[in-house]
Amino acid sequence: MLDKQKIEESVRLFLEGIGEDVTREGLVETPSRVARMCQEIYGGLDQDAGVHLAKQFTVEDNELVLEKDITFYSTCEHHLLPFYGKAHIAYIPNGKVVGLSKLARTVEVYARRAQIQEKLTAQIADALWEHLHPQGVMVVVEAEHMCMTMRGIKKPGSKTVSCVTRGMLKDDLGMQKLILDMVKG
Repeated sequence: MLDKQKIEESVRLFLEGIGEDVTREGLVETPSRVARMCQEIYGGLDQDAGVHLAKQFTVEDNELVLEKDITFYSTCEHHLLPFYGKAHIAYIPNGKVVGLSKLARTVEVYARRAQIQEKLTAQIADALWEHLHPQGVMVVVEAEHMCMTMRGIKKPGSKTVSCVTRGMLKDDLGMQKLILDMVKG
């Protein structure tokens, strides 16, 4: 659970540490604003993706399902800077599907945590694998990292792409290519 008081104290110390006057008009309420922002940005820590994936529907055929271009915003655990982009989720059902909004909600649960992109990608794939029991899952995440854009190497526009596969999609290169072609198209 988020500790608003600790966040506010930390923000005051941080501002003092960088040489700011925390009594300055524009900064007086900043610690409180940052604490409220943290409730939104890191709210995924208190959420379980399984809740969103529990409501399932029976299907007769088990054809590929792809939801692409799911926009997300997350925070890099190394520098506490944002990374943002799109997630693409593909799965082959095993008699059950979930509502499309539930896939986007699953992305949100894991994106709203401080972490690395590789872990985010795996968490999404593992949640679908565990709760939906599909024949196969493939999750592709592409993101721009502000730690690469505004500091360090300073390469705006560079994107990191991560991909995780489970089940029958792990070794089926033909299906992987089909999914990647659909994501691009």
